Amino acid sequence: MKKLATTTVSVTARRDLRNDYYSLTFGPYPRVTKCRPGQFVHIRLPETDILFRRAMSIASVDTDRREIEIIFKVVGRGTTVLSRYRKGDQVDLLGPLGNTFSLPKKSERALLLGGGVGYPPLLYMATHMVRSGFDPKSIEFFYGGRSDRDILDRTRIKKLGVNFHPVTEDGSFGQKGLITHAVESFIQGQKKDRMRIFACGPEPMLKAVDDLGLREGINGELSLEAPMPCGIGVCLGCVVPLKQGGHARVCADGPVFAIGEVIL
Repeated sequence: MKKLATTTVSVTARRDLRNDYYSLTFGPYPRVTKCRPGQFVHIRLPETDILFRRAMSIASVDTDRREIEIIFKVVGRGTTVLSRYRKGDQVDLLGPLGNTFSLPKKSERALLLGGGVGYPPLLYMATHMVRSGFDPKSIEFFYGGRSDRDILDRTRIKKLGVNFHPVTEDGSFGQKGLITHAVESFIQGQKKDRMRIFACGPEPMLKAVDDLGLREGINGELSLEAPMPCGIGVCLGCVVPLKQGGHARVCADGPVFAIGEVIL
């Protein structure tokens, strides 16, 4: 069993990303070098009556500054409290937790699909790949949202040099429609055996990505979102059924699963 450690860290930066999205950076975080794309941290909010920790995907790390960043949207009481934190405020982090995305071969084209609040781990994945020597032009970054207001950090994505494909349901920015439809159009006529899919987003999107990968014969991985009260596989609050039978815990056995592995 991996060694678990909690650490009290301070907020070192806060960004209001509009439309109830926020970025918080914490440091110094002594386990920053242990972090990998796909993993998450479990956050306890001190001096509140909120009992359970909140699971947050890692959006970026800075090993030189020993900092870790999360990006989230206010959707409930916990994220509302978290959005009010300012520079100097402290939180307790447990992690990094969960498994990770696996790097593709450098001869493969990586299709990164981030839907809504599923964007942060794909940002981390793209950044990690570029820093690891992958050709940025071998990375197709598909980012979907309901409208223009849901597509964050556009300049940041473009600075990575990846091929950026914004998609909005109302057509207010980028291609109009669903992200899975945009990907399906993109892969037509291309060598699918040299592609890998990496995706995170709401469950209907992940189910569509799972179906697409199986139908087109494209391997890949999905990062699932689920309530994670304990974060270490004890409470069984995030159990999902497997296609070959049995169940898996998203927090401890995931959150990253292979396409075709989980019933969505």
